[in-house]
Amino acid sequence: MNLPCKINLGLRVLNLRSDGYHNIESVLLAVPFGDELCVTRSGHTEFIISGLTIDGEADENLCLKAHRLMESRFGSLPVRIELKKKVPAGAGLGGGSADAAFTLMALNELYNLGIDNHTLLQLAASLGSDCPFFIDGSPALATGRGDCLKNIDLSLNGWWLLIVKPPFGVSTKEAYSLVEPSEAPFSVEDTVALPVACWKSLLVNDFERGLFRLFPAIGKLKSEMYSHGAVFAAMSGSGSAVFGLFNNKPPTGWITQGYFSTLMLL
Repeated sequence: MNLPCKINLGLRVLNLRSDGYHNIESVLLAVPFGDELCVTRSGHTEFIISGLTIDGEADENLCLKAHRLMESRFGSLPVRIELKKKVPAGAGLGGGSADAAFTLMALNELYNLGIDNHTLLQLAASLGSDCPFFIDGSPALATGRGDCLKNIDLSLNGWWLLIVKPPFGVSTKEAYSLVEPSEAPFSVEDTVALPVACWKSLLVNDFERGLFRLFPAIGKLKSEMYSHGAVFAAMSGSGSAVFGLFNNKPPTGWITQGYFSTLMLL
């Protein structure tokens, strides 16, 4: 199964919550590029990973965390999980979150557990703030710590999307340590309802200011997107990937060797 990843259209960090998380406001859009995941019933559980290298122990992969969570609720669910990583880690694209969400859904289907959508969303939220979005995958306004979702009417069909990530990632913890929370002067949801040509001056990712100072290469990527014709460009999530929306197929020859990139027509 080819999974999606996501981009953030605007991301406002509003304030610090009593539980240590931050309240945010962002619009999440699933895009047709992601990891490959195959989950099949088996006599015993095994996990096979290939593709892009990711940091950390395999036992801490979100697919296995999702599997352990399901077994803690529903008993033994032996499966063979084969994951081919295509989405780089530390990019702000939600690759691992998609892996976790689709593992939950696969186990529900394979073992006929009959888990309703509300419960799946709760299980996904316990694995990470972005995970619930991938249970449905429709364009959504994310609030709270990112796990409170409201479906919205949004289509970027016909737009070219270019995603470029420098050869380093950004940890979410590091990104939050640099951000300055503030109340948004206007709603991200209202802004994305405007024509894309209006977004450049109105749609803000609050992580950009601090991260661009620390990692100038990320800010340079955003500038390069605009210099090559992007109608809108921004960092996705807490970085380090930057995306651009183009009316026409953009050139890619300018992308520095060693950077990860993918181009698609939405």
